[in-house]
Amino acid sequence: MDAMKATLAGWLTTGAKVIIALIILLVAFKIINAVARKVEKKLLDAGKLDKTLTKTLTYIIKIALKVIVVISLAGFLGIDTTGIAALVAALGVSAGLAINGALSNLAGGALLLITRPFKVGDYISAQGYEGIVEDIRIVNTKIVTVDNKVVYLPNGALSSGSILNFSEKDLRRVDHVFSVGGNDPEKVKETILKVCESCEKVLQDPAPFARVSDYGAGNGVKVTLRAWTKTENYWDVYFDLLEKVNAAFDANGITIPFNRLDVHVKN
Repeated sequence: MDAMKATLAGWLTTGAKVIIALIILLVAFKIINAVARKVEKKLLDAGKLDKTLTKTLTYIIKIALKVIVVISLAGFLGIDTTGIAALVAALGVSAGLAINGALSNLAGGALLLITRPFKVGDYISAQGYEGIVEDIRIVNTKIVTVDNKVVYLPNGALSSGSILNFSEKDLRRVDHVFSVGGNDPEKVKETILKVCESCEKVLQDPAPFARVSDYGAGNGVKVTLRAWTKTENYWDVYFDLLEKVNAAFDANGITIPFNRLDVHVKN
């Protein structure tokens, strides 16, 4: 009889503990979810962190807190938590090894969102590709090339590699080298600079630069032109200068030396 009472008392105690543990579990999960939502909202309203990064970090912290609650309640119920902790650690290591590349991209995405080497709309060159950044995701970055191809670059490689950002600065320099024949170099420079003055999109401050830069072997004199323009006007100025300088050379009798080939025909 005493054994039955002891067994019954043990069952009641265990049942009470289980009920208490379930209540604590539900309440703790609700508190964690509510606090996580409030923290996420405050961070998003503050605007100090990227939206994707904020959501990812709050989700990871929320899951970690819930795991801690479960392990603590397991100890409350008398379950040996040493084995559970070891199992969680082993699963963490296994998952880390299995998704090493994904974690690298995840960390790279967080780093890109924090350091901001480029933003959406910038024209960049990275990992052998050039294009306009259309979207910065937590794992990869989406760029669109000039011929309308979509490229997804892994953030792990992006964050650890070289990135050339063409759009970060407001001004860009257009460089051209013109080869001219037996003409007066001063006249050539004057003609080129007048073209720059007539081109509305070429900035006069910094002033355009035109100087003799080389003497070609049998190809006359080489004159280098450097002109500044706004970044959004770069390609317009690039091609406008080529076309207008060529027309100005023709109008002023300035010749462009072309390679000649003498062909001798033997009967």
